Amino acid sequence: MNPKPMSPRGAPDTPAAPEDVAQRRARFRAAHARALAQCADRGSAWSMLRSAAAACRGELADRWAATQAQDAAPDAPRRVHYMSMEFLMGRALRNTLDALDLSDEMQSALHDGDLPLADVLECEPEPGLGNGGLGRLAACFLDAFATLGLPSFGYGVRYEYGMFAQAIAADGHQVEHPDHWLRLGNPWEIPRPELRYRVGFGGQVHGDGAARRWRPSEEVVAMAYDFIVPGHGTQRVSTLRLWSACADDGIDFATFCRGQHLAAGAHRLAADLLNWVLYPDDSTQAGRELRLKQEFLLVSASLQDLINRHLRERGTLADLGERNAVHLNDTHPALTPLELMRLLIDEHALPWERAWAITRQAVSYTNHTLLPEALETWPVRMMQALLPRHLEIAYEINHRHLEAVRASFPGDEELASRLSLVDHNGEDRLRMAALSIVASHRVNGVSALHSELMVKTIFADFARLAPQRFTNVTNGVTPRRWLAQANPALSQVLDAQLGPGWRSDLEALRALAPSPALGDQLLQAKRRNKQRLAELVRRELKLELDPDSLFDVQVKRIHEYKRQLLNLLHVVARYQAIVAHPTAQWTARTVVFAGKAASAYQTARTIVHLIHDVARVVNADPRTGGRLKVAFLPNYGVSLAEVIIPAADLSEQISTAGTEASGTGNMKLALNGALTIGTWDGANIEMGQAIGEQHMFVFGLRADAVVRLRAEGYKPRQHVDNDPALRKALEAIGGGAFSPDEPARYRGLIDGLLTHDTYMVLADFADYLAAQRRVDALYRQRAAWTAAVCHNIAAMGRFSVDRTVREYAHKVWLVPAQG
Repeated sequence: MNPKPMSPRGAPDTPAAPEDVAQRRARFRAAHARALAQCADRGSAWSMLRSAAAACRGELADRWAATQAQDAAPDAPRRVHYMSMEFLMGRALRNTLDALDLSDEMQSALHDGDLPLADVLECEPEPGLGNGGLGRLAACFLDAFATLGLPSFGYGVRYEYGMFAQAIAADGHQVEHPDHWLRLGNPWEIPRPELRYRVGFGGQVHGDGAARRWRPSEEVVAMAYDFIVPGHGTQRVSTLRLWSACADDGIDFATFCRGQHLAAGAHRLAADLLNWVLYPDDSTQAGRELRLKQEFLLVSASLQDLINRHLRERGTLADLGERNAVHLNDTHPALTPLELMRLLIDEHALPWERAWAITRQAVSYTNHTLLPEALETWPVRMMQALLPRHLEIAYEINHRHLEAVRASFPGDEELASRLSLVDHNGEDRLRMAALSIVASHRVNGVSALHSELMVKTIFADFARLAPQRFTNVTNGVTPRRWLAQANPALSQVLDAQLGPGWRSDLEALRALAPSPALGDQLLQAKRRNKQRLAELVRRELKLELDPDSLFDVQVKRIHEYKRQLLNLLHVVARYQAIVAHPTAQWTARTVVFAGKAASAYQTARTIVHLIHDVARVVNADPRTGGRLKVAFLPNYGVSLAEVIIPAADLSEQISTAGTEASGTGNMKLALNGALTIGTWDGANIEMGQAIGEQHMFVFGLRADAVVRLRAEGYKPRQHVDNDPALRKALEAIGGGAFSPDEPARYRGLIDGLLTHDTYMVLADFADYLAAQRRVDALYRQRAAWTAAVCHNIAAMGRFSVDRTVREYAHKVWLVPAQG
């Protein structure tokens, strides 16, 4: 029987009847009252949150059971298993109430206790399950899986302390603290103690041929916790299944009785350690081993779960690859093909050829970077120590792979070396991206330029070997969270113009046409959002912002290629120009930064410190006359983004051309009415093509020009010699004008720009300042500015995650889809 095709506009069910809606609301009221009655402090916001979550969980559990029953049917579409180390989910209450149509019931319940809904929403901890765009994309996918009715599981790790909570010390440097988001528990999760799988490490491999068996020296048990994600306009849900490691045994009682209390529980601590932190610092051997063990925990538990479910539903492994797609979100889950092969061969006695055919049919891989140094590799000696059977399987895959390469390209040993899964330059290392490509039936990039460069640069040899394996699927964002929930002021304007249908069909925005009346409404909505952000900044940073100033926003993880340093150079040059020419016609600016620097990434941490030093000087200088302010909001995450993004006038997307895979922050900001200043990079290109380049502020070298300039021999000092404004800004930073207590603090940062400038900051500076002048000029013409805003919003329909997931279903996961 042929699988049922995925619905193009939603799940294959019918809208709830009015009596069903009434019954659901009545059930919510009753369940909420019961849960609240069990709370010790019934009047607190936390108690209201817990009771609301408990009431919603009952409805979600019913939908989950119905969804699982549908997905187990013989004619159900292929199920997608999305493997990701990150899921940056954000708070759940608002999204769940909207999806279940229970917002009015919640308001009524709060009215009885005279508690504002905002207080309840604000007290919900943000799950510490992700950090940046990788995790936010994964979260958007779960929303689309449910809304589109695609059978699916997301698989991740239940980190107890997130990556870290970012704080800023009094002197402006970044400080990391544990993100203890589970301190009071997670009211949304459903523990699944019946779903427990053994995950091993170390040990030895015994036996010969088909009788090879791995006997780990260490084992933990992975237990499942489910987070149910509701679809919008449908009864369907998706599941995020998170694994938490624990020891299988209790304490060593004999050791405990000898007084060695810590030693008696050492194995329990070793298991719990796997759950503590996302992306542990890998600057030490112990940190690198911990990362590898975390990745294997995710992969092994998820695949065991997948196989058990498939056998329960189908009774045979013969159609495992046909019925299940296993997707690798970057290389963190790249151990998947090795573990799947081990399970199929060693545990289920399948011959190699059949196991490999199933693996290739099931597995697909998304690449998210063009930076060679960001492609994950693991030392062979570490694999031998922790995963010896998997290293054997990797060697056998590589042997067969290279035999095929040599058969296709006889005599080309250099090509074979480049295509090998093992890098023999220096310490032998297993190349995880290469393994992912060889084991996958599809490999995709995440924007048109990224996918083009992917097959021309880092994966050119693989594309030569198997060109049909590579494709593109441009990223997207969910309009439910990133517009409807994050920006109610703009949503009301869109509803009045278009009706509510854009939430599920974002292409409806195309009907938006500029007019003076609409321009006024857009300006009013934007000003309300800017006032909300200004209040947050006043409360958190004790800094007064002018809502009428241009809010210039760069919010993303701190990295050299994202070029927060270029933005800062403009701030410094602008500050110096205002001081030098105070009577000139300056457009008032508020420059907003947010983002975390990885704890081991010293240059990024230095950039955070510099932002604060510049902000301290600029904000305190009366000569600016309030025409320039700089704000850094710490601990950037989904909740903070939901305040900053709707308030942005200008979106900084200024990565070096050819380095940003796609970006999704650029889409969220444009969707919320921010104009983009950016390079011709990543998804900026497709946005420019959709919006019209004349409605963006494009600057800088194109990707091909970057390559040519490097090949010719880039000399960054030439740009400094020819640009007095750039030279003056660099001298101020490097000379200690913003760090008088430590004048040499940023000398190394500036010297790096002057000697090599890896990301072409100095080469793009002059054109960036010219683009900023165009921004100033247009912002002073409010009618022209709002017309451009309208064009931006109207053109963003293509960048819905619903379109993205439909394309994945068709091109990557090979799920039959209509439309």
